[in-house]
Amino acid sequence: MLVFIDDSGDPGFKTEKGSSEIFVISLVIFDDDFEAEKTALAIKDVRRKLHFPDDVEFKFFKSRRQVREAFLHAVVPNHFRVRSLIVRKSIIHSPELRTNKKSFYAYAIKMALRYSGNTIVKAKVKIDGSGDRTFRREFLSYLRRELNSQDRIIVASCKLVDSRENVLIQMADMIAGSIRRSYDTAKQDADVYKHIIRHRIEDEWRFQ
Repeated sequence: MLVFIDDSGDPGFKTEKGSSEIFVISLVIFDDDFEAEKTALAIKDVRRKLHFPDDVEFKFFKSRRQVREAFLHAVVPNHFRVRSLIVRKSIIHSPELRTNKKSFYAYAIKMALRYSGNTIVKAKVKIDGSGDRTFRREFLSYLRRELNSQDRIIVASCKLVDSRENVLIQMADMIAGSIRRSYDTAKQDADVYKHIIRHRIEDEWRFQ
């Protein structure tokens, strides 16, 4: 099982100064390595059809509507599952989570992986991310400690990877962006992207 994770929005809580009111974590799950390989090839193929250079990174909020739709239509025929955690920041009251972006980010990813209805087991997890060596080590140790027990192994391995070098992380970005856009009802394209991938969405958990 392969799981690719990215977020949409930002982990800050200063919404009055521009931080997003909603933070989304999306998990793109492949139960079969072959399907992951097929999907990666489909992404590379749509990049060529769009006449983009091979090193162009797909990012939802940097893409035009035409590009977003082309990307989603290219990947959706393949077999994958999407699980998303939707956090409306106004309901978070923990001082630690509200003041420490790293803590909030780690907590959100932990919750998305833990409460999966037992559909994520012994997964190889890749998360979009960088940061200094100490943060990376502490973050990955936190996830393994919080998610694995003698009775249940959710994460077999976990790595932070550079999205520029991994098209399936880029896919997680495009899907997370699509999910968050659906909550921005002021946008004319609010429902467009999630509608394309609707039958791949296994769960959309609105955190309470």
